[in-house]
Amino acid sequence: MTHFFEFEADFVESLRCIPMIVRFKLDTCGIKLKLNQWHCFAEGDRQQLVTLPCETPEQIATYRATVQGLVLAHTQSPASELAIDPDPAWMQRDTLPPALQAKLHETGRSVSLHQWAQLSPLQRFVLLKLSRSNHENRNFVPALQEFGIEAIQAVPPSSLHPL
Repeated sequence: MTHFFEFEADFVESLRCIPMIVRFKLDTCGIKLKLNQWHCFAEGDRQQLVTLPCETPEQIATYRATVQGLVLAHTQSPASELAIDPDPAWMQRDTLPPALQAKLHETGRSVSLHQWAQLSPLQRFVLLKLSRSNHENRNFVPALQEFGIEAIQAVPPSSLHPL
């Protein structure tokens, strides 16, 4: 699965930042890769992490070993490991996660449960990552728009006038 998003266009050609497809795979295999570790990799290494599959249990194990091997080779210490959620929020089509709801409220936007369910797991992952409070969120609304979600801006209560 090789997929870049339009909102990533300013950095995917050089791969200077970790693209969402790689972040998705890292969460899938339970590795926390820091940006400074990513910067240690050659362009070919970065491209390999973009294109290497990470879906089946065997592929996930290979991806994990590949990432750890690269990090160890370039930094002389392994990458941090993350617990792998057996039922991650981006796989749950029947409920809007609280972090997403909070970000939608903060930005005055709404997403129906139907719209959420129609997104791919990768798209749901992206929206969850972009809705986290410790993440730079400037791409949240562009991601909604790119995914074809009618990001309806709520009318602020102060702008309502009585008849």
